Amino acid sequence: MIERLVGAIKPDTSSGEAPEIPRYESSRGPGSTAEVDFWTSREVREVVHSHLNYVVADTRQWEQSAAYVIDTHKRVEGFVKNAGLGFAIPYLDNGEPHDYVPDFIIRLRGEPTRYLILESKGFDPLMEVKQQAAIRWVNAVQADGSYGRWYYAMARKPEDVRTRIEETALLE
Repeated sequence: MIERLVGAIKPDTSSGEAPEIPRYESSRGPGSTAEVDFWTSREVREVVHSHLNYVVADTRQWEQSAAYVIDTHKRVEGFVKNAGLGFAIPYLDNGEPHDYVPDFIIRLRGEPTRYLILESKGFDPLMEVKQQAAIRWVNAVQADGSYGRWYYAMARKPEDVRTRIEETALLE
């Protein structure tokens, strides 16, 4: 209960409280996929709109379908399957720290630069906790303003992927 309450506490910016901003790692700069190089025993799929030449298949069909929709979507400028990148969002569960590794990071066409963290998930008993952590992370990065506009969305079934991209592309 305490974790949920702490996760729900947000600064009252309308009354002058400072917004929550992220703590960045001091030992390395902003993340990039430029130097990603890792081996995997999982199946991979070739993609066009990612400078990583493959998408790692973590599921039998779901994530491959999502990757295809993302790769062929007219509003997507670039994307990456979040495998081997080290991008994770911290969260607490039963008082223990964990890392939530969302499925995709998508850069949308247009100005200002917009990024969509997209999770493609059927069932996960911790999804609500992970979702709250992701929204909190996005809000903190938005408040900082140094890295473009960030959004988070959940696709519960393959046909939701296109819809989530469209909805985010229309946001300011």
